[in-house]
Amino acid sequence: MSDREFSGNDDLSLPKATVQKIITEILPPSSGLSFARDARDLLIECCVEFITLISSEANDIAEKEAKKTIACEHVTKALEDLGFQDYVEGVLEVASEHKEQQKVWNLVSFGCWGGAGGGLRIGRRGLMYEVGQTREKKQSKLEQSGLSEAELLRQQEELFAGARVKYEQVPPGSD
Repeated sequence: MSDREFSGNDDLSLPKATVQKIITEILPPSSGLSFARDARDLLIECCVEFITLISSEANDIAEKEAKKTIACEHVTKALEDLGFQDYVEGVLEVASEHKEQQKVWNLVSFGCWGGAGGGLRIGRRGLMYEVGQTREKKQSKLEQSGLSEAELLRQQEELFAGARVKYEQVPPGSD
């Protein structure tokens, strides 16, 4: 294990509502089976432990390769090394789907769908909306001031000098 070993899983968890939703999808009420809260909490603890184990092993593999970022191949190697070969195919499928979604996200979010600065954007909650022409670039405070850089530097020096004089006029111990 690495020097960044997890100190404890007290602060690590999964959203209970999301886990409950997944459980309900797997065990619909029509099945007549129920899942107790204690069982759900235990399932969450096991999932967190599994994720911690895999990510720690993947981190060790990445470090051995002198990589600073854990890549998909590090995760799949960790799964294989820890005896979870059956999960590798599913992980690779999900990783491939994720890459495809990222391509779409990049196309949409950078306005490649639509022309002349317009296009589709993905907003909060994944909703797409169309935007028109791109707005004109806002002026910076420097540009808005209308002053040259030399004039601004001169004003700054005056302010520093004034502050220095005020600081030096305060008698010691009058704080």
